Amino acid sequence: MYKLDRNAFILQTVSEASSHAAYWKKQTVEERLKAAMYLNSIAFNFDINNPPRMDKTVYSQRKHT
Repeated sequence: MYKLDRNAFILQTVSEASSHAAYWKKQTVEERLKAAMYLNSIAFNFDINNPPRMDKTVYSQRKHT
């Protein structure tokens, strides 16, 4: 499981940052999506096993003429 430490910040060089990119490119798409979902759940404060549903009443549909 991933853990987000909101108090940590590390100044990185370009080469250090590119090594992180190389790491994530080696991961499967599913693993990347799981990590992104976890970060979203922390950032927007929702339970990862019970994400909020999209409010579809905000959108409308009309014909193009």
